[in-house]
Amino acid sequence: MHGIGPGHANARSTIIDAIRAAGVVSRTGLVAATGLTGATVSKEVRALLDEGLLVETGNAPSTGGRSQVLLQLQRSSRFAAGLHVDHDGVSLVLLDLGGAVVAEQRVQHAGAVHPQTVVDAMVVRVHDMLAGVGAPRSALLGIGVVSPGPVTPEEGIVLSRPALRDWLGFPMAERFRQASGLPVVVDNDATASAVGELWTGGARGSAAFSTLYMATGIGSGTVVDGVPYRGVSMSVGEIGHVCLDIDGPECWCGNAGCVEAIAGPGAVVVEARSAGLRIPAGEVDVVQAFGQVVTEAREHDGAARRIVRRSAEHLAAAAQTLCTMMSVDLVVLTGAAFDVAGDLYLPVVRERVARSFLAHDAGTVRVEVSAHARSAAAVGAAALVMQHTLVPRQFSTRITLEAAPGADAPPPAPHAALAPSP
Repeated sequence: MHGIGPGHANARSTIIDAIRAAGVVSRTGLVAATGLTGATVSKEVRALLDEGLLVETGNAPSTGGRSQVLLQLQRSSRFAAGLHVDHDGVSLVLLDLGGAVVAEQRVQHAGAVHPQTVVDAMVVRVHDMLAGVGAPRSALLGIGVVSPGPVTPEEGIVLSRPALRDWLGFPMAERFRQASGLPVVVDNDATASAVGELWTGGARGSAAFSTLYMATGIGSGTVVDGVPYRGVSMSVGEIGHVCLDIDGPECWCGNAGCVEAIAGPGAVVVEARSAGLRIPAGEVDVVQAFGQVVTEAREHDGAARRIVRRSAEHLAAAAQTLCTMMSVDLVVLTGAAFDVAGDLYLPVVRERVARSFLAHDAGTVRVEVSAHARSAAAVGAAALVMQHTLVPRQFSTRITLEAAPGADAPPPAPHAALAPSP
């Protein structure tokens, strides 16, 4: 087991994070993993056992000395709710302390309803899901709410497609907090998907990894040493709006030739219809229509196969860009679109990443499809709550430049919002 890096708020969060990462571990193992003293570990473990967050789960095999009692998180002791507000609807999940989805719902076309109405209805559904698993309200740590595009805790969605225009500037964190009386964490859906992989075990063994997220749009999230990287404006990861072709099609973001405009699910559907494929319109959402193109491709329709292959090649270039820019050792393909097409995209992305000279220089970069790709954003939203309340972490290095003698002192450098949202 690797040692826990700096940045934890206290010994308690260090121990919870170590047990989360290990799954099952002894007190002696915690001392070795965290660098804390045996006395500190014993004290904190006893408190966590008394609170019901931990449970003793048998003994480790004896090696000749005293048998070691094993510890793990008590899965049913705490829960977190995650909501993904997307262009086509809202996904809800309830995550237990072990990172398992214990309840899940989907509400279609929420963009057509006033945001406050959606908030009130979703809070009711969250409490119903909690009651459905037999847990008291006191077991709910909070609600995570995520959505596409740049998002801030104060302003909510800053920029989005027309389908969510009524949500622009809507203070999601405040309104959900008022309606639920619970802590609320707001973030970008792609960033959340990366935190979800961390908490559900999909990124085990990785020091720095990225998710390439594709649902109705395309984005990415990166986690370094257990901390999601957000940058100054919480808009890091908009790889769907990196230009691949300066003469390419216009994108809703205002640019042209973006990855999303060329190769996203919406672009695939438009191209398929132009090629004569009968893809229903109307009430069918983007991911459903994209799934129908993928089905045609699997059934050896020549045009569909060419369209999907072209999309995969552009997404592979985006994945290679992630590896080049972020120097990660793992890329996870996730999101509802990869849930229906991950098997077609995975080999194309792996081949492109494998022949990157930077990937060879740093060692092999793994590329995998998430085990919970369809609900990744909602799972990530709930995981953000877990991390915020139980394992608050932040990057601990800040560089301060002193002014030269006689020079005016420069203004303080902005400290990036790298810690979980307050």
